[in-house]
Amino acid sequence: MNRVRLIIFNAALGPLDYKVPDGMTVEHGSVVVAPLGPRQIIGIVWEEDRLPGESVSDSKLRNIIEVLPVPPLRAELRRLIEWTADYYCARLMSVARMVVSSGGALRGPTTMTEYRLTGVEPERMTPQRAVALDALQNEQATIRELADLASVSDGVLRGLVNQGALEPVEVDIDRPYPRARADHEQPDLSDDQRKVADQFVEAVKAREFAPFLLDGVTGSGKTEVYFEPIAAAIRDNRQVLVLLPEIALTEAFLGRFEDRFGAAPVVWHSGQKATERRRAWRAIASGEAQVVVGARSALFLPYANLGLIVVDEAHEISFKQDDGVRYNARDVAVMRARFEKFPIILASATPALESLQMAESGVYQRVELPSRFGGATLPDIATINLTENPPERGRWIAPELVEALEDRLAKGEQSLLFLNRRGYAPLTLCRNCGYRFQCSNCSAWLVEHRFSRRLACHHCGHEEEPPAACPDCGEKDCMVACGPGVERIADEVAEILPDARIAIATSDTLNTREKVADFVAQAEGGAIDVIVGTQLVTKGFHFPELTLVGVIDADLGLEGGDLRAAERTYQQVAQVAGRAGRGSKPGEVFIQTRHPEEPVIAALEAGDRDAFYAAETEARRGAGAPPFGRWAAIIISSEDEAEAREAANAIGGTRPNVKDVMILGPAPAPMAMLRGRYRYRLLINARRSAQIQDVIRGWLDGLDFPRGVRVNVDIDPYSFV
Repeated sequence: MNRVRLIIFNAALGPLDYKVPDGMTVEHGSVVVAPLGPRQIIGIVWEEDRLPGESVSDSKLRNIIEVLPVPPLRAELRRLIEWTADYYCARLMSVARMVVSSGGALRGPTTMTEYRLTGVEPERMTPQRAVALDALQNEQATIRELADLASVSDGVLRGLVNQGALEPVEVDIDRPYPRARADHEQPDLSDDQRKVADQFVEAVKAREFAPFLLDGVTGSGKTEVYFEPIAAAIRDNRQVLVLLPEIALTEAFLGRFEDRFGAAPVVWHSGQKATERRRAWRAIASGEAQVVVGARSALFLPYANLGLIVVDEAHEISFKQDDGVRYNARDVAVMRARFEKFPIILASATPALESLQMAESGVYQRVELPSRFGGATLPDIATINLTENPPERGRWIAPELVEALEDRLAKGEQSLLFLNRRGYAPLTLCRNCGYRFQCSNCSAWLVEHRFSRRLACHHCGHEEEPPAACPDCGEKDCMVACGPGVERIADEVAEILPDARIAIATSDTLNTREKVADFVAQAEGGAIDVIVGTQLVTKGFHFPELTLVGVIDADLGLEGGDLRAAERTYQQVAQVAGRAGRGSKPGEVFIQTRHPEEPVIAALEAGDRDAFYAAETEARRGAGAPPFGRWAAIIISSEDEAEAREAANAIGGTRPNVKDVMILGPAPAPMAMLRGRYRYRLLINARRSAQIQDVIRGWLDGLDFPRGVRVNVDIDPYSFV
């Protein structure tokens, strides 16, 4: 070909045509460098008939500068990019950008300089140098990355280099990863596990699209089961992707994987260093990476020979991205498996209602693991009615749960208290005038964190120190904490059980792989008596000595207008309950609630998941909600409130009148201000048969807005704030 059409990563421009100079070979999917004015840009060669654009005469075309030394994106991946952009009403360029997310990986093999401590003390010790030396033990990275780790300036570290306290190390970025061995350790599977595993192995060998819903109770050994098709893919020289919903789950998974296969998998997530992501990207693109474990963004990497995807904890809402391209990784993963013709396994103890409906209709094949592995039994579950048996004044743990905690401590067993609220208290106010501490950027209260002495917004990240006096009335020492967070519950446990060793498990305390590994080691080693945690501890962890789980406030998730509130509550509570009694000792679960009559609470106590899902299914069917109807949201935002309102009214004023489509709004979003932007929202409810994406595109494409206005479309939304 002597001319090509490129997707370029510039939001203001569409596809552009370029000339291929003599002697240069390009193909569809090639990643190239091309000129744009005085600059050079990266683009991807695309099929011209699939990428409409303005045709330019050959005489006006500029030459491509170079083809980058990476494999071309395969046709199946290009089709996935197109499908994702079309389904989620996103720019093709924005989806394609996720594929080449590691810019450094595009330039071919190279080495780079990293730095590590030498053990030599600098001649002159300053407080900042002391902080750096303490923070960088066993670390090796670039100066910039080390500075971020130690929270000091680059200049401090360069001074340590000059003093001989840090030494340069030349690193081969593309060094190969240790090889996983399919038969490193043979698993001991039950008959039920072996039957399911064999079914998955045959699907891998068949090399055909086969979507499975692995529906197994907590503790049934789902991970060990899907390790078997992973082994089959390794034997067949196919690549495997395992998607996990939380980075914090990665550490425990890596240990189990290495025990089974003799080497760790390749890891991909946003918390990695740039060099780690570059190395992983190139290994994935070349086919050298055998098994990749990652967050949702790993789904769009350019695998050379993908043969299996596993989505673990497939019900998790964190697989839905709420900014940028608002895609659901679970659903896009199914489409990738379909385009590339290989099996996919969605594993969960509490599947999403949409997944269950797909299985019911025969689209997914449902396979079940109905009992726990090794003879362990599911825990007994009881509710504590807080209106009849309230905690003592000023406390949040009911007497019955306190007695159970005391009993487990006396027996040397572990307990877990679950409350899905980070920090000490969700609201702080002045006892003198009632002033409430609110985020300056969001319509949200600031959350008090006593351990780190800060008031924080959990939506935008804004932080400030607690003031000595009320900003409104000037009264000193007037702050009052309203409601409990996990830190407050931990304080209460410390008062009740002064001898107990307590650990708080949240995204604040377990925010690095090292901290997660230390927490897991302490819990497994019996160095923790009581864990107080958020949803971070509801899945993935296996502590055999943990026999008691207490849910502090089961009603919390039922508040608000979320159509999936009951389902999420069931999933969270069922998952955290599943942490109890996973070893030889029986488990017990107490659910504190003010509404034991709520269907979801009653179903949890009775252990009747099928009854809950049946009732929830009928409620959704009657409301035309997913999976029986479609929802979409249009979110309008601007730093100027009047500008956002006018744009929202302009959209609302041109709404189409389409059969089977109902449009609600515009109205201020429940979170009316987020990260300094005022927000309005329209909600769209449609029958499954309606082409909702076509309706939205036809509606919005003809509208123009001021530069400060952003209009985002969210197909199949999970967040309604």
